[in-house]
Amino acid sequence: MEKYNHKKIEKKWAEKWVKDKIFTADLEKAKDPYYALFMFPYPSAEGLHIGNFYAFTCVDVMAKYKKLQGKDVFEPIGFDAFGMHSENYALKIKETPKKMLKRTTDNFRKQLKSAGLGCDWTREIDTTAPEYYKWTQWIFTKLFEKGLAYQKEALLNWCPSCKTVLADEQIENGVCERCKTIPEKKIMKQWFLRITAYAQKLLDGLDDMDWSDITKSAQKNWIGRSEGASVKFQIFFDIHRDELQIEVFTTRPDTLFGATYMVLSPEHSLVKKITTEKQKKEVEKYIKKAGAKSELERAESKEKTGVFTGAYAINPVNNEKIPVWIADYVLMGYGTGAIMAVPAHDERDFEFAKKYNLPIKEVVIPIFGKKHKNEKYRETITALIHRKKDNKFLYLYNKHYKIATPIIGGIKKYESIKDAAEREVSEETGYKVKFVKKLGCQIESHFFASHKNVQRYRLDQPVLCELLDEDAEPERISKEEENKHKIIWLTEQEALKRIVYEDNKIGLLKYLGKCGVFCGEGRNINS
Repeated sequence: MEKYNHKKIEKKWAEKWVKDKIFTADLEKAKDPYYALFMFPYPSAEGLHIGNFYAFTCVDVMAKYKKLQGKDVFEPIGFDAFGMHSENYALKIKETPKKMLKRTTDNFRKQLKSAGLGCDWTREIDTTAPEYYKWTQWIFTKLFEKGLAYQKEALLNWCPSCKTVLADEQIENGVCERCKTIPEKKIMKQWFLRITAYAQKLLDGLDDMDWSDITKSAQKNWIGRSEGASVKFQIFFDIHRDELQIEVFTTRPDTLFGATYMVLSPEHSLVKKITTEKQKKEVEKYIKKAGAKSELERAESKEKTGVFTGAYAINPVNNEKIPVWIADYVLMGYGTGAIMAVPAHDERDFEFAKKYNLPIKEVVIPIFGKKHKNEKYRETITALIHRKKDNKFLYLYNKHYKIATPIIGGIKKYESIKDAAEREVSEETGYKVKFVKKLGCQIESHFFASHKNVQRYRLDQPVLCELLDEDAEPERISKEEENKHKIIWLTEQEALKRIVYEDNKIGLLKYLGKCGVFCGEGRNINS
């Protein structure tokens, strides 16, 4: 049996497929069309790399499979030759783009054909050809005529050495990839397309797309349509209000009472107007540093940095005076380039507030369970007791239901949270404790209390208590309490594993600093 000679056989058939136009589609008479498109290669090197063939081959295999099923397959081919990829390579080899592209596209074409891809070579395109880009220009004029293409001033990455605008991809480690100069943020007039006019249509169209939920979710985030409210915060100087205002867009106006500081993008036009003389040098230094970063770097940076402007703003819902900061995690191109920071209910604001010791005020509490008719209302405390000598926490093991729970008890009429916590711990465990502090705000729960055979609506306050004497034995408790449960001491890991109900874990999580922020919908408090 003759050995398979892949070089000879595959070369023969690859050439024959192109010569006989096997993959040339009859677009006019196609009865069962199938469109197979892969991303056209950038001629930014002398030849294709293995990553191109990984991507192209998957599409090509599917296209050939569909052709064998009798479908009229169209697999177009072209070269995405305009733009910075080709320009950068031409600069690198000190050659004109036109001359370079002729050579590189010839080689790309040869490689693609030798791979035996089922491309329709009769319909090849090149984005630098006038026959192609005249249609790009035609589309632009149509958009302009409909008011969908417009000019406005916006921030750009400007390289003072190359005298050109840089895309985010052209900034590497904070410097221009060509000349290694630190770029500047510069306001320049540029063209925009009003994609927002079609945001809802784009979102609605996703319903009919045969895509995975992950891909659809990514598309929704990219489209970025948000519903919310514009809110204006008046600037406060020394002892008087000023006419200057900071306008923000928020999707959560219900959290306005929790805004404890404001943040402006370093490029915001108000920064220079409101920065005090005392803070001027620090602010200017920070702006220069932020200008060296790309928007992508700023958006994805885990470390939050910023500087106080020295100015304050007035929260319009409660008249509170809150500080105005600048930070590079706020981008000028998103919203108004300014935010009201609600650290209790936003992850980035929380990280920033923790770093700079800014107030964190909860104004929305989570709701566990679903509301039912005929619920019995009850205010309670959930007491967390930490024994420092062995780093364990006190819980109760319910003998009937065989589950571990914190110490939970009702607050009696005219009783304070402090008194309720100390009494409940004493009654249920025999330990003498003193109230230390509340662990965050209340939480709301709706559940069936099987031991009482009643549907409950509970507002619970997690609290921290400490033993008066860690070495003391607990006093005797009532027979009723003894029959219901026994005392157990659990480690952090054991407690989180054994506590069944999520609302019962809140106190421990808040004490350990693992509760994070609550970003969902819930019940408004402190407002």
